[in-house]
Amino acid sequence: MNDTPACPHSTTTPESAPELFTWEFASDPYPAYAWLREHRPVHRTALPSGVEAWLVTRYGDARQALADARLSKNPANHAESPHAKGKTGIPGERKAELMTHLLNIDPPDHTRLRRLVSKAFTPRRVAEFAPRVQELTDRLIDGFIEEGEADLIHDFAFPLPIYAICDLLGVPREDQDDFRDWAGMMIRHGGGPRGGVARSVKKMRGYLAELIHRKRENPGDDLISGLIRASDHGEHLTENEAAAMAFILLFAGFETTVNLIGNGTYALLRHPEQRAELQASLDAGESALPATGLEELLRFDGPVEMATWRYATEPLTLGGEEIAAGDPVLVVLAAADRDPERFTDPDTLDLARRDNQHLGYGHGIHYCLGAPLARLEGQTALATLLRRLPDLRLAAEPADLRWRGGLIMRGLRTLPVEFEPGIRSEKSDSLSTL
Repeated sequence: MNDTPACPHSTTTPESAPELFTWEFASDPYPAYAWLREHRPVHRTALPSGVEAWLVTRYGDARQALADARLSKNPANHAESPHAKGKTGIPGERKAELMTHLLNIDPPDHTRLRRLVSKAFTPRRVAEFAPRVQELTDRLIDGFIEEGEADLIHDFAFPLPIYAICDLLGVPREDQDDFRDWAGMMIRHGGGPRGGVARSVKKMRGYLAELIHRKRENPGDDLISGLIRASDHGEHLTENEAAAMAFILLFAGFETTVNLIGNGTYALLRHPEQRAELQASLDAGESALPATGLEELLRFDGPVEMATWRYATEPLTLGGEEIAAGDPVLVVLAAADRDPERFTDPDTLDLARRDNQHLGYGHGIHYCLGAPLARLEGQTALATLLRRLPDLRLAAEPADLRWRGGLIMRGLRTLPVEFEPGIRSEKSDSLSTL
């Protein structure tokens, strides 16, 4: 993403694609994606990094690509030029030896690692974590409820998943602020000091190696201890694999939830009738609309704009285009989830939408392992905000809000809000410090 102001879009015709990756595009990419779906559903383009890749924008093609074994997740299959080396993943993960995680490998290694990780990261573990997520949510709201104003990204959406995933992994409370600082640098996508992301990744890698060593000697009930204990037919995660898995659970798990909470709250504030229906449903103690509502928020303006990188291992045809071996492919989830061939009135927010097989958390063998945790955090955060701040309102014009740069994730930099000052929860004083 360039820091220069966006140029006005030229008139788009079937011969002239809209300009991509400007700040204007970041604010509202959906008109451009609609044009691509209609005219160039599989579109080769130069990315801001200089790497060329194919963008897949139709739902049917996207679903096919996400499950196609010929599209590898292993960066070794990228026929990259020297200048492109290292520009298709998380900055610094190669040098920090954090490449062996589920987003970068294929079967049979992927099958083995996912099976091992699934033994530790179970639905039961997530369900048992619900009270802590509620505790964290209330404590963060208590931190600003008396002020009558807040930045919901900085004060709420960002710290909630970071502290939650740290607790789940078993990071001691006294070390969690360091993780918050490292995560803050990583989420800026180039907005911080040059090389800051790679340095943060390196620091996190060093810390995780030390923490894993401590957990081996003194295991607990946390997720890292579970990863260390997990075995299958005598196989265990290596130390590098355990560190890489902890890293990607943290990195992918927190940023998606930051964006889910931020984008979801913003969508509700922009659609007051839908928000009122959801609020009434929550007040009545109903569960159907909150459940379908979260899925609709994931579809309508989800936290992940594009699925992570894939590379063709052999020539293949996708959406009528010939993809060469070694070519990178990016599945645009945001475009696929607004495809009118799959969703009725796709640009309309409908919290009661039933037929909603969105691709927000992927599809196939790489379907997001942390989806249950993200859903738990998203539902808890949004429901608690609506319950405790019923008059929540935007404190800025939508046109003045800025979205973070980057290819994969979609999220607001800030979300200033106002509300009538409230009171801290009765349990606030007895809660442990963050």
